[in-house]
Amino acid sequence: MALLSVENLSAYYRTEIYGISRTVRAVDGVSFELKPNEIYGVAGESSCGKTTLIKVISGNLKPPLKVNSGSVSYHFGIHAVDMLHISQEELRRDLRWKEISYVMQGSMSVLNPVRKIIRTFEDIVDTHEGIPDKKRFFEQVREHVNRLGLPSEVLTSYPHQLSGGMRQRVAIALATVFHPRLIIADEPTTALDVVVQRGVLQMIKDIQAMSNNTVLLVTHDMAVHANVADRVMIMYAGRIAEEAPTEIIFNAPLHPYTQHLIHSLPMIGERSNKVSLRGAPPNLANPPTGCRFHERCPYVMDICRTEVPELVTVQDGHRVACHLVKENPL
Repeated sequence: MALLSVENLSAYYRTEIYGISRTVRAVDGVSFELKPNEIYGVAGESSCGKTTLIKVISGNLKPPLKVNSGSVSYHFGIHAVDMLHISQEELRRDLRWKEISYVMQGSMSVLNPVRKIIRTFEDIVDTHEGIPDKKRFFEQVREHVNRLGLPSEVLTSYPHQLSGGMRQRVAIALATVFHPRLIIADEPTTALDVVVQRGVLQMIKDIQAMSNNTVLLVTHDMAVHANVADRVMIMYAGRIAEEAPTEIIFNAPLHPYTQHLIHSLPMIGERSNKVSLRGAPPNLANPPTGCRFHERCPYVMDICRTEVPELVTVQDGHRVACHLVKENPL
């Protein structure tokens, strides 16, 4: 059974300023599943709906973001959880940090600058479980950070005494202190150099291997997905363009947008010039008709301008939304 099932999810930002209403279709008709014990990547350029999607599935719904339609269901053991209708108290008490944790974008900045790291751990654990024995609590936290490759000294440090990469590792350690079944990581390697990125990614892989949990990894960096993800979903303008196992995504991409993302990666020894896509991503307050990629697609057909392509399964585990693929199946 899938750990998470998302069906036909649409989440919009609705605002009204000076009598003018505006609706941004950030996530529009998205359906996918997360399997237990996998690293699932979500890719796409900025403003394609990645962060909005994980806000919804983590229960972080705040105006002006509203769910227009669809369902988000978790399956934790024998019971199912309807994420769109759960109360905030149930979400805080039963799910957050224990079953679902969230490594936020820019998580290096979430640490309180005037409190030592151990106090941040104390705040989280005390809120969810209480701390009857502080000595035992400190030992458990020390064992946790050591298991993740962090020295015990970080617990008695202030955030400004740690490097950017170390603060990122601390944020991941905070998110995994209760060994949750699902870890949502939003751009966990942003603003880190490539050497530190490798260390952070290896930490995520080690955590997933040790705890047998599921990781939802959101990043625009396709090289990161190539290194750690088991499956990858490509989003464009609020919709799924393609989904497949990582090996298929990188070796046999079918959607023109996916092909562009793959071909834009630098290769060792390659001397050819990289060609950028024309235009820019569409305004989701007024998205184009038909396929939302048609204005930039080098293979655009008349049908692309008028009809929304259906997300079809071309082979086991490989889905793509493109009229070109539908007319020329594998």
